Amino acid sequence: MQKKLRSIIGLFLVLLSSSSCVEKKPVLYESDEFTLYSDKVVQGKYEARALSATHIVSDYRSTASENYSRLITFKFSINEKDNEMSSGIDHWIIIGDEHQSPLFQFGKDNGPIPTNPGTKLSSNYSYTFRVDMNPVLNQFREKGYYEAFDGSRISKTDFKAVYLAGGSEPLTWDFSNLDENDLALKDPDQDGIYELTVLLNPFEENISTKSNWILSSNITAKPRYQSEQKIVDALFNLSLEEALMNIEKDSTFRTGAKWEGVWTRDISYSIWLAFAYLEPQVAKISLMRKVSRDRIIQDTGSGGAWPVSSDRVVWSLAAWEIYKVTGDRNWLSTIYPIIKNTLDDDYKTLYSPRTGMFKGESSFLDWREQTYPRWMNNSDIYQSENLGTNVLHYQAHIILSQMSEMLGEHGEVYFKRAQEIKRGILQHLWMAEKGYFAQYLYGRNNLMQSPRFEALGEALSILFDVADKEQSGLIMEKSPITAYGVTCIYPQIPDIPPYHNNAVWPFVQSYWNLAAAKAGNEKVLTHGLASVYRAGALFLTNYENFVASNGDYVGTEINSHRMLWSMAGNLAMVHRVFMGMSFTPEGIKFNPVIPHNYPGIKKLSNFKYRKSELDITVEGVGKTIASITLDGNSLEQAFLPGNLTGKHVIVIRMEGDDFSAPGINLVENHFSLPNPKVVATDDQLNWARVSGAERYQVIKNGKVISETNNVEFQIDDRIAEYAVIARDGSGYDSFASEPVCPQMNKETITIEMEQILVPSSLPYTNFTGKGFVEISKNKNREIIIPVSIEKSGKYLVECRYSNGTGPWNTDNNCAVRSLYKNDEYIGVLVFPQRGTDEWSDWGMSNSLAVILEKGKNQLKLKFEDWNTNMDGEINQAMLDYIRLVRYE
Repeated sequence: MQKKLRSIIGLFLVLLSSSSCVEKKPVLYESDEFTLYSDKVVQGKYEARALSATHIVSDYRSTASENYSRLITFKFSINEKDNEMSSGIDHWIIIGDEHQSPLFQFGKDNGPIPTNPGTKLSSNYSYTFRVDMNPVLNQFREKGYYEAFDGSRISKTDFKAVYLAGGSEPLTWDFSNLDENDLALKDPDQDGIYELTVLLNPFEENISTKSNWILSSNITAKPRYQSEQKIVDALFNLSLEEALMNIEKDSTFRTGAKWEGVWTRDISYSIWLAFAYLEPQVAKISLMRKVSRDRIIQDTGSGGAWPVSSDRVVWSLAAWEIYKVTGDRNWLSTIYPIIKNTLDDDYKTLYSPRTGMFKGESSFLDWREQTYPRWMNNSDIYQSENLGTNVLHYQAHIILSQMSEMLGEHGEVYFKRAQEIKRGILQHLWMAEKGYFAQYLYGRNNLMQSPRFEALGEALSILFDVADKEQSGLIMEKSPITAYGVTCIYPQIPDIPPYHNNAVWPFVQSYWNLAAAKAGNEKVLTHGLASVYRAGALFLTNYENFVASNGDYVGTEINSHRMLWSMAGNLAMVHRVFMGMSFTPEGIKFNPVIPHNYPGIKKLSNFKYRKSELDITVEGVGKTIASITLDGNSLEQAFLPGNLTGKHVIVIRMEGDDFSAPGINLVENHFSLPNPKVVATDDQLNWARVSGAERYQVIKNGKVISETNNVEFQIDDRIAEYAVIARDGSGYDSFASEPVCPQMNKETITIEMEQILVPSSLPYTNFTGKGFVEISKNKNREIIIPVSIEKSGKYLVECRYSNGTGPWNTDNNCAVRSLYKNDEYIGVLVFPQRGTDEWSDWGMSNSLAVILEKGKNQLKLKFEDWNTNMDGEINQAMLDYIRLVRYE
């Protein structure tokens, strides 16, 4: 009996011993949505595994086509603009077995949108949409124009096409790209009934459910990374390979697999992250492709690029980073005048004396309706002042002041301007009650905070020391972060499909991770690393973005694999976080930040730096260095001089200190309410109740003056500018309504331009008065405008104009003119594009505040050198009238 018992015990011990020998994979991050192990990612039924540092397999498959609703919401559009019905009112259908819609009438909605039926539409479903355009065509015949719901007029001569917009693929709410997406309806029998057949829920049946990546390029000349986290090693190598694939024959970087060419912000953010040190020569050539007239090119942006978009200065950060890595004085001399000329032009064009900040669109978030309320036009966006863009301007001025000192030039003025920008950011955008910055100031003539969170701007504020240490800690602890990563903005904007809205961008996540490392927040850093590695492993490439709500790369408006800035972010996690490298003109500083879930030895070998080759080892975890040696000798202040030559070995041992205390604000993905639509009478504001709103804030001249549950408000100052915000039960605000000024017309002086100059003979319509005037680089370069004022005071000066030189969302022909009062320079009036060849589509420019004295004054519109736009040649607009509105 005892012998039998000993045998049973022995067998039990053997089994216990063998089970303890089963390898337990370390967990790097775990959540309800996915788990990241040292060698794999598991998300539901899908898994990606690193079989080695050069081989990853993944069975991930998008489920987007399995969740395609039969409820389709959509609108029709004239000339790719949202001009059929007011925001929030859409057509709808619930598709049964039919393949053709009922006949919709343009401009007439078909009732409240019903509840989603829950049932799904089969893939590749052919469906024909139909719309009766006769009401529009009749107005064209009778009046020569169609008057839209908002009072805007579409000239018969400007009419190009009718389009279909919507949120169900292949439909898109991106009105500016409806033509590119083949969403124009046709009327072949000329009866006014337009039709379009589309393939709803498109799906390629032959896509494999299994996939793998095996290194096929020779990357032996590149740095080699080895760690105890095999998934990180493999994604590092995958990113190195994709970077090589993105180098074109002309030695420039391709933006992505689907996007050829060099784009200013893409290349600049990518160079700062990784390619200044990995591919400095390719980086130099790529940056110089984005220079014209010894100035940085703004190659994308709303309504004609610069100055509506003004983040081209990110080029300065990339160029300076290359100098810090290479120490190349010739490069320093090359980039100095380019940056100086650019900043000098920007100061004259973008500077806001009211705040000390610079105007312009959110950096990289340049798809208007993805980031701004729909009522904002491109002139309004120019007037706005954004966090991320201003941090870039701050840092560019700091860089120029440092370069000036190194080159023996006078740069004090740029340092002073930098400090003014920083003060403006801290004073006007910091939200103490939230613990992070507001995204931007917006409005029209009186700007207010938009309290939305903007991930890239917040990260940049930490990395470039706009936020102090306390603020940096708060930003990391308080900022809202969703399950799959930090979203570009938060909360999301309703009724806007994923792209910048409701999406995670790995390059933004990477900047966020660098900021988390600098702030010393382990929870945020661990979550952020998992976000980057989950996407890379499951998708087996560096996609540009993915949907925030489900983590899928399918479902965003535009996407591409092998995106340059995404791979740069992946690589930067090794060099800038795990190795802790930051570059200075004098050398490299080391400050590794290693979460406790990433233990062990990490080695980066064959790293080329100036005239040296480095092998770097980091041992242990924590955010504090216990010891650091160079070739066996202690390295003072963890700083490597830039004048070393030959091969060297650096060994860093971490303290193992605990930095898990700071928290993380993980939240459900949330959408704000639509903004109210306010109608003003002489003494009252009225608006329709917004579903889900618990209360409303009334804004007067940019400041909150009241909170109410009512949908009306008595006003006491009829000259003031008012707006209303809806707040939901979670405390999140909608965008403000479009500002209204009840008595504007009673305090206005309007001067028809044809009263000053000979009117143009061009055949455009919809102007006021008896004509309009053309301005270009050859016509009316200087216009003198005499003004008689009955009452001294501050006046807003603005122009009604048209600009048909390009589409309203892109291109590079924003017209710009300098405004003077009695030879005193006031600022610029901008005339963004309003639609290709749509010269009868009129709108208002931005406004400038001018002090005018009683009696005679003289205003002057003049084309100056700093008004040269990105096209360089076409700088054209039609001016209908100039308007002066008494402001106080």
